[in-house]
Amino acid sequence: MEERSDQSHQRIKKLADLRQLGIDPYGGRFEQTDRAAIILEKHTHTDGPTLDQTPISCTLAGRLTGLRRFGKAAFGVLRDEEASIQVYFKKDALESSGFQLMQQLDVGDWIGISGTLFRTKTDELTIATSQLTLLSKSLQPLPEKWHGLSNVETRYRQRYLDLIANPAVHSIFVQRSQIIESIRQFLITKGFLEVETPMMHPIPGGATAQPFVTHHNSLATDLYLRIAPELYLKRLVIGGLPRVFEINRNFRNEGISTIHNPEFTMLEFYMAFADFEDLMPMTEALIAETAKNICGSPVIPYQEHTLDLTPPWQRLTFTDAVCKFSGISSDEIQSKNAVLGAAREHGLDVSSNNSLGAILNILFENTVESHLIQPTFITHYPIEISPLAKRCVFQPMLTDRFELYIAGREIANAFSELNDPIDQAARFEAQAELRAGGDAEAHHIDADFIRALEYGLPPTAGEGIGIDRLVMLLTNQASIREVILFPQLRPEHPQ
Repeated sequence: MEERSDQSHQRIKKLADLRQLGIDPYGGRFEQTDRAAIILEKHTHTDGPTLDQTPISCTLAGRLTGLRRFGKAAFGVLRDEEASIQVYFKKDALESSGFQLMQQLDVGDWIGISGTLFRTKTDELTIATSQLTLLSKSLQPLPEKWHGLSNVETRYRQRYLDLIANPAVHSIFVQRSQIIESIRQFLITKGFLEVETPMMHPIPGGATAQPFVTHHNSLATDLYLRIAPELYLKRLVIGGLPRVFEINRNFRNEGISTIHNPEFTMLEFYMAFADFEDLMPMTEALIAETAKNICGSPVIPYQEHTLDLTPPWQRLTFTDAVCKFSGISSDEIQSKNAVLGAAREHGLDVSSNNSLGAILNILFENTVESHLIQPTFITHYPIEISPLAKRCVFQPMLTDRFELYIAGREIANAFSELNDPIDQAARFEAQAELRAGGDAEAHHIDADFIRALEYGLPPTAGEGIGIDRLVMLLTNQASIREVILFPQLRPEHPQ
């Protein structure tokens, strides 16, 4: 436990004083009938004489974020969920216990009030308090200059203070909820069924990533926190649910950056009797409609850019994009030696043991991604880096897959699902060889998924969209930590 400040000790002393007065510092139910934002909006133009002539009563609860005492009176600021309003305490207007309580209040306390509206000499809409209730005593003072709390470490570690101090942060997470609800309703109206799949897997799968490992005592077995729900969702399509989606938490034992958090939220959806081409216009509509719902327009600001999410969006094949931005020619791109040489010319540390597709992917990540500012579909990825995607009929070494890039980062990944169990088994075997060679992120062999495929997966298209990154775009935030309520941090007090 941290050592208490003098202010904290003074507040603890007030607990005893309050209890001597018969006041519970941690009260119970309080029925609020009004909200600050509604009061301010409704009475913006109501003048003082009108309020004096026709008293308007209100009852609301919130946190006391300001307090100025003047002998037998005081002005305070009460903030509820959406807005702040000034409140006035006067000894003659309060019950004796109410005035005694007011003298024991501190900034940060939760209170409930009832009173009538009036305007001060400076014309500020204010509540003249007639009844005061303490709902919860704050034992810690808000940070100095709390209204401008800016220390990033404090903001993320003590998100409760961030939400108190920065109304804009509160707005981000309200918008996050609205974004998820907009996505959910879009899919439901298109006939998708929302489902839930396991978060603890006997075999990690559905993505190339290193998992977190846990242990189940009763079963005496290790389990893995899911890195993706993909293989379970496809099992549901096999079982006869043709359109399914899940807004899910995934866990990947990877580094932390402005666009990576070990625990993150994804949308994954699967549509039977479709292919990856069907998902491109659907993705355009989903994101453009969500932007319009949340931002009022599909044209949005993002950092130094103005992004136009109006469909249709640019499309580039994977190989064309690499040629365009890396300097390698279309004749050389099929040569592993040429691609390896190009990667090294760009200063990339690439092993000659890597496959051609893997080297191309490294080249793509380092020379192409930063140029993809406006929404762009990159299509037809190499088969070596797409173990769950269907082969392209016209180019068997490529797959029917796309990734969506906006503002230089991947937002979505989709493909025509591989539904040939023989081909899938062979690709799992190839991934197993990579694991044996030291690739900790390569796929495990999932024998039950192969068995499920043998019962028949209809032609299906599937997609994953990074919710956190989409929220970053639509709320104009540069770091993923700004849109996750409790991002992963280093231990505050390492052992």
